[in-house]
Amino acid sequence: MTLRLTGPEATEDLALRLAPALRAGDVLLLDGPIGAGKTHFARALIGALQRAAGTPPEEVPSPSYTLVQEYAAGPLPIWHADLYRLGDPSELPELGLEAAFGRALVLVEWPDRLGAPPPQALTLRLAHATGDEDARLLTLIPAGARGVELAQVALG
Repeated sequence: MTLRLTGPEATEDLALRLAPALRAGDVLLLDGPIGAGKTHFARALIGALQRAAGTPPEEVPSPSYTLVQEYAAGPLPIWHADLYRLGDPSELPELGLEAAFGRALVLVEWPDRLGAPPPQALTLRLAHATGDEDARLLTLIPAGARGVELAQVALG
């Protein structure tokens, strides 16, 4: 399932469409090269969730250096992880991601560094579109029944 996102606004629209369907225990794996829009999508999604919950939107920096940032949208805990600097999956327990799976909405950039992904997740693979620096190609890769449900929401 591949969509063409014509620019940053289309990425934000995707986040707005997906936000109402998300809940604790959901995992979104944000895959793609540097500059593909992973963090832009995460910022738009976290902002949409916070606004919908009546929580003042926070600044959402890239967690490249902290590896994990925690947010809340009302009662929904949100974990945003960037595993780019992770050296080995054996370092994952120190981050506490295992505990977050199941009790928070978890967004993971560079999910290939997880080793085995969670069994109920939706991968959003972003790629630069040829010939248009603002456009992205988004491939949705669902895992498990919940991943399929979320992919259907994303497709609209």
